[in-house]
Amino acid sequence: MKKFILFLLVALPMMLMAQTGKPSAVRSLFDKKSIGEIRLTVPSKNWVDALDSLRLYGSGLMNASITVDGIKYEGAGVRFRGDNSYQKGLRRNPMSVKLNHINSDQNHQGYTHLKLSSALRDPSMVREMLFSEIAGQYIPTPQMSYTKLYINDEYLGIYVNVESIEKPFLESNFGGAKGSFFKAGVDYKPENLPTTCRQGLYGALEYEDNLDCYKGNFEMNSAGGWSDIQELTRILNQEPAKIENVLDVDRTLWMLALNNVMVNLSSYSGNRSVNYYLYKDVNGHFQPILWDLNLAFGSYKNIDSGSDLELKDLVSLDPLLHANNPYKPLISKLLADPFYRKIYLSHVRQINEENFLNGNYSTRATQLQGMIVVPYSEDPNKAYNVSDFQRNLRETVGKKSKIPGITELMGKRSAFLKKHAELTALPSKVSDMKVQSRGKLENKKLNSFKLSAVADRFPKRMLVYYRFDDKNAYSVMNMTEESANNLPSGGKAFTAHIDARSENDILEYYIVVENAGTVGFYPQKYTREALRVKLSDLNK
Repeated sequence: MKKFILFLLVALPMMLMAQTGKPSAVRSLFDKKSIGEIRLTVPSKNWVDALDSLRLYGSGLMNASITVDGIKYEGAGVRFRGDNSYQKGLRRNPMSVKLNHINSDQNHQGYTHLKLSSALRDPSMVREMLFSEIAGQYIPTPQMSYTKLYINDEYLGIYVNVESIEKPFLESNFGGAKGSFFKAGVDYKPENLPTTCRQGLYGALEYEDNLDCYKGNFEMNSAGGWSDIQELTRILNQEPAKIENVLDVDRTLWMLALNNVMVNLSSYSGNRSVNYYLYKDVNGHFQPILWDLNLAFGSYKNIDSGSDLELKDLVSLDPLLHANNPYKPLISKLLADPFYRKIYLSHVRQINEENFLNGNYSTRATQLQGMIVVPYSEDPNKAYNVSDFQRNLRETVGKKSKIPGITELMGKRSAFLKKHAELTALPSKVSDMKVQSRGKLENKKLNSFKLSAVADRFPKRMLVYYRFDDKNAYSVMNMTEESANNLPSGGKAFTAHIDARSENDILEYYIVVENAGTVGFYPQKYTREALRVKLSDLNK
């Protein structure tokens, strides 16, 4: 009790600042510094039974009006959502709200759908938020925030408001929203699927000859594109050397690394290859998008090798899990390429170093809990008491489900990964990175970008990834090894010439250097902070 009172004393000021600080005119839907409020009004008093029927027997919606952070919309629709997270008869189920159910133009800050997660099997209530914030440093990931949910003025509890994967998300991250678009896993399998379809594939991306078989494993959220996903699986399984023509490989390796480090097994990496989206961007590459993260950090424990894993097994989960599993081609086919394998392991190491070995994740998890401790304690439908909520940051909760404490798991796991034999190779360090400018006495303007850099630890090669428009995919060029003086021990110098298209071109680029054991990146945070240089500035 004393610990809980101390926790409240620390958490209350933070929570009160979030709730009583001077609000802006319109709250951002995914503001992480405040708690939102969503109020639904539905026509049925027995709305739980009605929503159960809709969830179990069809795809319809219950008519509703909704008020989002004080802004009211009529003609919305609501239903229970989720696969493993849905439970019949439960009031506090995950919800999906369609704002444009009746009025096709209706949206809130551009979003036509709201996805509300009940954070099932997460006593801590921080798994989704924490995973999303960490993953968002490396690849496009749905934003999240906390919100209080009311139905017919009844407080239902604190929910995680998860960014819907729709037009605002796709346009801001991929430059468009018109490509083929799929979700791995289906709520309702179509009737009369071909008898030749293989069973139990889910979203594993194994190849099927019959196009209709994909409809039993993926939901299509676009006007068309079944042949696109079939071609992706064909190339992945039969011509993996051509995979970069149809898939953003680097972002896929990031997704797989994030799932592995943070033991997110309700994903492609677990026994069922589910809970991710694939979106074909304007450049013709499928982009992976993480989804349903409430079972991360070991809440779900099955990797399809028998019974659920124990805590010690989660701690020591192999960073190369499924590398030799032919039924997980997104892992096994990619990691069969030595270069992709090095990139993947480098991502694993970077995630661990930047978020877990330094303890940043624990500090952030405590902050998130402090923000919601009061509305959580007032939640009449919470699945866990406040003591379990508080303890699950550091201790296992539940005698049957045994949901690991986040620091209990990740403190040991981060140490395990640091010492793992596949992760101890040191990358070459890039230094003396330069872009040549026009000399003071030169009349002729430069019409190309000349890059030069040095790397230590006996680099095998250095590559530059570059583009002139952030909506385009990166092109790659092998840099040329050059002789140079005063190099560090084991050092080599490299150069590259990239032709400009116009005198106002802006080159965006990053460097990858490979040695015998691993790869390194310059800058290390290239996914968010790639280097940029303008040709006209070089010609001044």
